[in-house]
Amino acid sequence: MQKLKKISFLFLLFTAFIACNTKNNEDNSKGQPKESVFYTCSMDPQIKEDKPGKCPICHMELTPVKNDDSAANEIALSDQQIKLGNITTQTILATNSSLEQSFTGVLSINQEKIRTISARAMGRIEKLYFKTAGDYIKKNEAVYQLYSEDIAIAKQDYFMAYKQLTMPGDFGKNAKNMLNAAKQKLLFFGLTNRQIENIKATNDVSPYTTFYSMYNGYISEITATEGSYIMEGAAVIKLADLNSLWLETQVNVNYAKRISIGQYAKVSFTDYPETIINAKISFINPEINPDSRLLLIRMEIPNQKLILKPGMQGIAKLTQSNLKGLFIPIDAVIRDENASYIWVEKSHGIFENLMVETGLENNGMIEITSDIDPSKKVVVTGAYAINSEYKFRKGSDPMEGMKM
Repeated sequence: MQKLKKISFLFLLFTAFIACNTKNNEDNSKGQPKESVFYTCSMDPQIKEDKPGKCPICHMELTPVKNDDSAANEIALSDQQIKLGNITTQTILATNSSLEQSFTGVLSINQEKIRTISARAMGRIEKLYFKTAGDYIKKNEAVYQLYSEDIAIAKQDYFMAYKQLTMPGDFGKNAKNMLNAAKQKLLFFGLTNRQIENIKATNDVSPYTTFYSMYNGYISEITATEGSYIMEGAAVIKLADLNSLWLETQVNVNYAKRISIGQYAKVSFTDYPETIINAKISFINPEINPDSRLLLIRMEIPNQKLILKPGMQGIAKLTQSNLKGLFIPIDAVIRDENASYIWVEKSHGIFENLMVETGLENNGMIEITSDIDPSKKVVVTGAYAINSEYKFRKGSDPMEGMKM
């Protein structure tokens, strides 16, 4: 009996020991972090499953990935990953640099040098002496002949007043005033002094009058036809002076911020590669093209030898010196439809992304216009590798939901 009690006591003691040990193990397991794993697809990292299987999109086997407990915009990388991804950082300081960019445009007629030969009276175009666009008209050359009853009446008034000059008394005095008034009217109609004097010599009061060019130029447009009636002031022919041309091109709005009217550019031409002209910017369009986000600028191109023709292609080089700013390699900036951002090293192996605004681009470098802590080390190579690893681990874009 005594022996049986002893055995029962030992059994109870053993049971209590086992229970305590089990509890301690449970307590210890609760104190240790439980490693959590999810399953994702290397081709479609937005897929996240809690068990193995196949990707519902591409049907590849899902890959187990440990949960990353870092902040939403951070990622932790091992030294081996940093080495394999060729990830390097650099402290970026403001620098002074010169920026030269080339812009292509097409030569066009200088609209400020367009001269219009118009009808000075209502009538019918009897004859056009030039009928082809591109023809050259010299000053004082005959351009068109007009049938006009109004001009014929003015000629008759002038001739009658001239005849009355020889009359005695007040008739002669009044005739002189009438002659001057009639002459002024003929001058208003566009007749030359020679044509007016010719009325006296030939008694020519015909309704047909020939009009002459007051300018030199190439015909850019013919707006009238023979036999057509035309109103006073309507255009007959337009002349272009090709001694000065326009070169219009479009520049990025970020670059255009530092361009001003009066600034000079070096312009070369595809058809004349050895010809380089210093051209002055004469116009900057105040309106940005909403589709291309480009801004039109215009330069005046001197063309005294007339070797340049409208329609030729020109290349304008604009140089901006002593530009101070933060410039980093273009590949260091991740750009998508919502934002642009860079990766910076927060501490060893810990990287975070920062949304930035960008400016000029030149020679593989891009300007950062946002304020950046100068002590930050910016990832200059391997930014896309970090971005890919972030998407693979967390299944989302670093800047998802954010807009500039």
